[in-house]
Amino acid sequence: MALIRLQKYLSMAGVCSRRKAERYILAGRVTVNGKVVDRLGTKVDQLKDRVCFNGRHVVLKSKYIYLALNKPRGYVTSCHQPGELVVTELVNIGQRVYPIGRLDKETTGLLLLTNDGRLHHRLAHPSFDHEKEYLVKAAWPISDKTLERLATGIVIQGRKTRPAGIQRISGRRFKITLKEGRNRQIRRMVRKVGNRVVALKRVRIDGIVLGDLAEGKWRMLAPEELQVLLKGLED
Repeated sequence: MALIRLQKYLSMAGVCSRRKAERYILAGRVTVNGKVVDRLGTKVDQLKDRVCFNGRHVVLKSKYIYLALNKPRGYVTSCHQPGELVVTELVNIGQRVYPIGRLDKETTGLLLLTNDGRLHHRLAHPSFDHEKEYLVKAAWPISDKTLERLATGIVIQGRKTRPAGIQRISGRRFKITLKEGRNRQIRRMVRKVGNRVVALKRVRIDGIVLGDLAEGKWRMLAPEELQVLLKGLED
């Protein structure tokens, strides 16, 4: 087969993104056939070369896996965190997958998991404008004026949030659509306008919809969902 750039190999194997792989290579954490490779541009043959990261043999997956999970409350978006329930415990498919992005421990709803290391950067980086839609329940009734403030953007942690789509559902419930994913952003936004989030659920990421997927259950993404999700990824 054709030679593959080392950073792409690590990404395709699900170790990390290409950008992180470059840092790991420069830090001397990658070996090829037993020798440390700390220069970018090295190419490897997956049939002949033995690639190791931190001393562990890295093998390309036979195929990528992409799935959607309805995350329950109380689970941490991580692969391993001592003393906590982690989302990967809910997925038993015989291959390692890891979450793309994060939902905090008390937030429920749509979470994507994969063994495709290329995808994390694309979904996390704001320049790609991926929409994420949430259902929000506030502690107290929220006015139209306050919803307008949330929609146009407010300053949290010293920086103004990007414009958001807002749709009222009831006195205390509304939908919000973001094109960014700052830490606990919706909870911080609602707190900034004098209210508090008591329930938060993500229901959509771009064209991937949570739908009627039961809490704690998962499903493989459909081909049409993958087509949109993977559009524009580097070959």
